[in-house]
Amino acid sequence: MGIFTTAPFIFELLLLFFIVIFFLGIRIIRPTQRGVKERLGKYNKFCRPGFNWIIPIVDKMYKINITEQMIDAEPQEIITNDNLNARVDAQVYFRVKPDEANVKGSLYNVNDYEFQIVNLARTTLRNIIGTLTLKSANSERDKINGELMVTLKKETHNWGLEVVRTELKEIDPPKDVQDTMNKVVKAENEKIAATDYATATEIEADGVRRAKIKEAEGFKQAEILKAQGQAQAIKLVNEAADKYFKGNAKELKKLETVEASLMHNAKIVLPSDSELVNVIGDLAGVLPLKKGKR
Repeated sequence: MGIFTTAPFIFELLLLFFIVIFFLGIRIIRPTQRGVKERLGKYNKFCRPGFNWIIPIVDKMYKINITEQMIDAEPQEIITNDNLNARVDAQVYFRVKPDEANVKGSLYNVNDYEFQIVNLARTTLRNIIGTLTLKSANSERDKINGELMVTLKKETHNWGLEVVRTELKEIDPPKDVQDTMNKVVKAENEKIAATDYATATEIEADGVRRAKIKEAEGFKQAEILKAQGQAQAIKLVNEAADKYFKGNAKELKKLETVEASLMHNAKIVLPSDSELVNVIGDLAGVLPLKKGKR
């Protein structure tokens, strides 16, 4: 009787145990991850996004981020080829390739690939920048980035990684050198500004000179036109005098004579068959008779 009463209890305990084990073994992998399941220390299965289950204690799952990541190589002092201490910092962008072989490579072929990338980048930068002067290092950033990326790709080939790009964050010279460089840049900028000001002043002066020349030329042209107009007017007056004055001078003289005769009350005998106009014209050359003589 006692066995039958304890059996349901044991069954309930076992059921509860399996439920707990089931929930403890649930693993959810996101789309940005891939999983590697090990059983008793050996590789067992490649796990994709979604629901996955492991046996607690027996199995262990490692989740690997496959999105693009960035790590800082951390600032370091590097002696350049011209014996200057430059402070150099760089960033490396990479990602784990999502297929099974590369995910396994990132887990089993390298110990802590982020730490390894940082140290590899720092060593590579020392080798590259150590052969350059400070000036060339600042002007050849693209070249340094390219050499750094080639080296990282080559060295991380078996790590299951893809180096996306590298970026030099800073190449800073010592403070005294930086101050000197700033003074040189300031002097160069002042020189350029002075040159620009001198050029602008020269252009302005040239513009004023051209304006005055144009003004003088305009005044000269106006005087020429004025003189030509006066000459033309004189010419027209002369032509008019030649045409009209010489022919009518005699008639004008006759009219003046008649006017003088009339002013002295001269008596004039008019022929019966003559018009007054003709008689005045004829008398212009005749002396008038004085009033005292009949």
